[in-house]
Amino acid sequence: MDLTAIGAAIAIFTGLGCGLGMGLATGKACEAVARQPEASGKIQTVFMLGLVFTESIAIYGLLVAILILFV
Repeated sequence: MDLTAIGAAIAIFTGLGCGLGMGLATGKACEAVARQPEASGKIQTVFMLGLVFTESIAIYGLLVAILILFV
């Protein structure tokens, strides 16, 4: 098996980690809003900022995988 394929497969695992992280963050944000509905605006702001950073990590992992395979 080619080493570049193994490297690309490892880089793709960032998507798995990001998906798990997003799921956990969504669940915790729902719990937080259920416990304190008056703070939902603040919770939503922090939640969205966290999702943006998590999604950017997933995109970087995909970019690294593509670079490993085709360069």
